[in-house]
Amino acid sequence: MAISLSKGQRISLEKDGGGQMTQMCVGVNWGAIEKKGFFGGTKKEAVDLDASCATFDAKKELLEVIYFGQLKGTGIQHSGDDLEGDMDGDDGLDNEVIVVNLNQISTNVDQIVFVLNSFQGHDFKTIPFASIRLYEGTPTRVDKIHATFDIANDSKFAGSVSMIMGKLYKKDGKWKFSAVGDPTSDKKLEATVKTAQTQYL
Repeated sequence: MAISLSKGQRISLEKDGGGQMTQMCVGVNWGAIEKKGFFGGTKKEAVDLDASCATFDAKKELLEVIYFGQLKGTGIQHSGDDLEGDMDGDDGLDNEVIVVNLNQISTNVDQIVFVLNSFQGHDFKTIPFASIRLYEGTPTRVDKIHATFDIANDSKFAGSVSMIMGKLYKKDGKWKFSAVGDPTSDKKLEATVKTAQTQYL
């Protein structure tokens, strides 16, 4: 049974039968904006959100950024850039997935921060649904969902086009996930990564 995470909540990455997950996926699912058209109809407007992650060492130094322009990192793979979101309503599938292989990432990686940016500057509050899920599997196959985190329909996101979604961090040699869910005032990925580095490590 997946945990429905709330802001600030932390979970361990231990499996039910003991041992730690070695590979995990962070998937983001979002919907296109529905706007009222002429003559009372509605039309869908594509939303290009970008899920990215940045790795940091124990000294909080930036090591790597994995995003739509750099899909592969050390032990980390991005599924690719989704330019529009779910145009026909929530299909239950993730639009972008970041796969983290904890056995293959560099040994000096201490934290991995996941961020979300609206490439074309769509206000997060106008997006009908957006959620994150933490699961075992691949971008096309979900084996077990460990946690879900709803990040839309919250007034605190009004006016924001970037956010810190959450982070993986090492504690006593074991990996844990922390749900953050904070909007930032940043407009571009580079600035969002800097905010993560200075305020969320």
